[in-house]
Amino acid sequence: MAKNNEKEFVKDITTMEEDFAQWYTDVIKKTDLVDYSPVKGFMVIKPYGYAMWENIQAFLDRRFKETGHQNMYFPLLIPESLLNKEKEHVEGFAPEVAWVTHGGNEKLAERLCVRPTSETIVCSMYSKWLTSYRELPYLYNQWCSVVRWEKATRPFLRTSEFLWQEGHTLHETAEEAQIETLKMLDIYREMSEDLLAIPMVVGRKSDREKFAGAEATYTIEALMHDGKALQSGTSHNLAQHFTKAFDITFQGRSGDLEYPHHTSWGASTRLIGGVIMVHGDNRGLVMPPRLAPMQVVIVPIAQKKEGVIEHVKTIEQELRAKGIRVKLDDSAENSPGWKFNEYEMKGVPIRIEVGPRDIEGGVVMVARRDTLEKSSMEREGLSDSIVVLLDQIHSDMFERAKKDRDAKTFTFDTYDEFKEKMTSRPGFAKTMWCGDSQCEEKVKAETGVTIRCIPFEQENLGDVCPFCGKPANQMVYMAKAY
Repeated sequence: MAKNNEKEFVKDITTMEEDFAQWYTDVIKKTDLVDYSPVKGFMVIKPYGYAMWENIQAFLDRRFKETGHQNMYFPLLIPESLLNKEKEHVEGFAPEVAWVTHGGNEKLAERLCVRPTSETIVCSMYSKWLTSYRELPYLYNQWCSVVRWEKATRPFLRTSEFLWQEGHTLHETAEEAQIETLKMLDIYREMSEDLLAIPMVVGRKSDREKFAGAEATYTIEALMHDGKALQSGTSHNLAQHFTKAFDITFQGRSGDLEYPHHTSWGASTRLIGGVIMVHGDNRGLVMPPRLAPMQVVIVPIAQKKEGVIEHVKTIEQELRAKGIRVKLDDSAENSPGWKFNEYEMKGVPIRIEVGPRDIEGGVVMVARRDTLEKSSMEREGLSDSIVVLLDQIHSDMFERAKKDRDAKTFTFDTYDEFKEKMTSRPGFAKTMWCGDSQCEEKVKAETGVTIRCIPFEQENLGDVCPFCGKPANQMVYMAKAY
C-alpha cells in the first residue's frame, strides 16, 4: 500500500532531469513553503518555509552578536534626494526602484522610494550621530524586507520583495573596515557550511559585478544541481564613497575632521532556494538536519494496539529533552504509508517507525531522508544515537554536495571549448583572466556567463586569457547564475 501511494505521490513532482525549473516550482508548492500573492513577484512565505528562515536568522543573529554587532531598524521609505547622493548607487538601483508618489489623496512634494537597500538612509542618520573617533566602530545590523521591482521572478530566488539582513558599519581606519568586510563574509561561509551543508567558493567580485558604490565586493557562491551558480551572501567594503557623499565626519585622534570607512553586508531568503536546489531530489526536499524545522518525525504503526501511543510519546519526550525538533504524527485520518510519503517530500531528515513488534524487540526502525536507507536501532540510548546520526547526516550531505560541485567544475583551453562545455555540461568554469572588463562583457553578451568571483584560493592554470589572448594573472570562477 505504501509503495503504491509513493508512486502516486512522485508523479506530482516533475523530475529535475525533465524540467529543472518546473521541478523547483513543484517542490516549493507541494511542500507548502510559499504561495503566490495577488501582487506579481511578491510571495507569501508559509509556516514551513518561514521556519527555515527563522533558523537561518537565529544562526546569523547569534554570530553577529558574538562579534559585537547590535540590531537596529531604519525606515522603509527613503527620500529621492538621499538616493541621489551617491551617483554609482542610484544608477545601479534605478531600474528596480518602486516609488511612492502620494500620501492619501495628496501628491508628495518629494518622491519616496521603497528601500532596495538601506545605505542611503543609514548614512543620513550616521551623519547626525557620529562626532568622535571614541564612538567608533559603529557595528549595526537590521532585519527587514527590501523591494526591487524584478521583471522575471521565482520564489525565494528572485522576488520583488524579499527578507534579509543588512549590516552597516563604520570604522576609524581602512584596515579595520577591510577586516570587518572579510570577517562577515566568513560568517556567511560558516553559516552555509555548518547550517545549510552547502560548500561555497569564496572570493572577490570583479569590478563589473561588484555592488553599486562599493570599493570592493566579496561573495560566497554555491553551485546548484542544474549547474547554475547562486550568489549566497555578499560583503562590501564601501571605503569612503558613502561617508563623503553624506558628509559623515568625526574628530580624529589628531583633532582634525576625518571620514570614517564604511562596510555593508547581507544575506537573504534566497538561501532557502539554494538549499532546495543543492540538496533536493525527485521526491522533494532533503533538509539539512540543523536547518530542518522538523529534524525527526515519529510515525506509530498499528497505533490502536495497546501501548504503542504511550511508547512513542516517551520517545518524543526523550528526543525533545535532547533539544531535537521532533513531531509525533499520531493522526488517525492518514495511513502510515501516506505519512511516509508526506515527510519524505518535506525532507524531514529522520523518520522513526515504531509498532508492537518493534516494542517487543526493543528496537525502532529509522529511515534517513538523504540516502533513503532504513535500518533498526536499539531503543535503549535511542536519543543519543539520534543526535549522532543527525550530525552524520549533515556531514554526509555536505560531502555529497561538495562532490557534486567538484564533478560539475571544469577547466578548458579555448573559448570554443568553453562554449561547448557550458552548453553540454554547465557548471563552474575555472580559467585564467586578463582582468579587462571589456573581455568580461563580451563573454557575458555572447554566452550569458559571468565571472562569479576571483577566488581567494588561486591556482595557476596558465599565462593567457582564453577569451582574448592577452596576458592573465588571476584565476576566476565563471558560470551562468540565478
